[in-house]
Amino acid sequence: MNTNKRILGVLALIGGLTLAGCAGASDEEPEAGAAPEAAAIDGCEPEGNLTYVCGLENPEDLLLLGDTGSILVSGMSGQDVDGHIYLVDPEDDSFRVLFPGESPMLAHDAAAFPECPGPLNLGDFSAHGLALREYADGRFDLYITSHGEREAIEIFDLDATGEDVAATWRGCVVLPDNTFANSVAILSDGGFVTTKMMDPTVGFGAIGRGEITGNVYEWHPGGEVFMMEGTELSGANGIAVSPDDRFVYVAAFGTREIVRFDRSETPAAKSAVPVDITPDNVRWGDEGKLLTAGGNYVSPEECQGPDCATGWSIVEVDAETLEVTRVGGADQNVAIQGVSSALSVGDNFWVGTFNGDRVAYLPKQ
Repeated sequence: MNTNKRILGVLALIGGLTLAGCAGASDEEPEAGAAPEAAAIDGCEPEGNLTYVCGLENPEDLLLLGDTGSILVSGMSGQDVDGHIYLVDPEDDSFRVLFPGESPMLAHDAAAFPECPGPLNLGDFSAHGLALREYADGRFDLYITSHGEREAIEIFDLDATGEDVAATWRGCVVLPDNTFANSVAILSDGGFVTTKMMDPTVGFGAIGRGEITGNVYEWHPGGEVFMMEGTELSGANGIAVSPDDRFVYVAAFGTREIVRFDRSETPAAKSAVPVDITPDNVRWGDEGKLLTAGGNYVSPEECQGPDCATGWSIVEVDAETLEVTRVGGADQNVAIQGVSSALSVGDNFWVGTFNGDRVAYLPKQ
């Protein structure tokens, strides 16, 4: 079985999340530019304060595309599902496949990424964690943690200066052997920090037991990938960096913590705060605040197996004080479970899932 598919299933057991699929989703990929009607899919009607956009496959991570108003969404691979990058319009709840689409653009920048072994294999990749940097008006670097033929940070150029956004793959940075990466954040020099969640050849039970399974890797243009000293964690997951690159914030899935590393010290000084969820992606929200989301934690003794559903929560963390506040969520009865990302968009929070056919949004409290 594909390693990525096994990891999806095991994470569900670790987090106590339901992986129930959403009924009636179409197996056909929407055409580029299509704007499907969410409510036309059976089981996609609103539930309480949740509104759904259905038809996306394993929409794991979400990011705002600058000031365009659009939302980038990663699509992880899975059973009979290939990797995708989606673009969602929150004005009318429509979406389209941004990449690969009908005419994928591949243009290897060998000068910038000389060690990249070749173009992305479109039939064997998985779009997982996302990171964006706007380097000119309407022009963006997009970094993605990707699994499949290679474990790498895949790098794209996004052009949003015209009527339609265009995505062009332009290079990669291959990660060390025995790495299953999760999330990535871009540094000011074009480098990145990324989380090694685990060694996929060893097994997954150690994360559930809170044992050390991974760390943070760092890379800078022209250099090699190296481990950031002092960043060993259990199930290193979501990651974000402060605007000055000093602090790195990481979700430790196995120990249910948000950990802050101070890069001005070697090894990096560590502070941590517990959260009562299995935290996944980490995003900047309101000024000075971080957002994370994940399954509500229930001990394995009380709830385990594929029929265990716990619901989920959105948590806000003060980047300076590390004070934690729950700002949203839902119980175990709603259609979207396995929630992996929360994004602040206007008056709403948008959420994605690592295993499902939809994203959702709910009003801020």
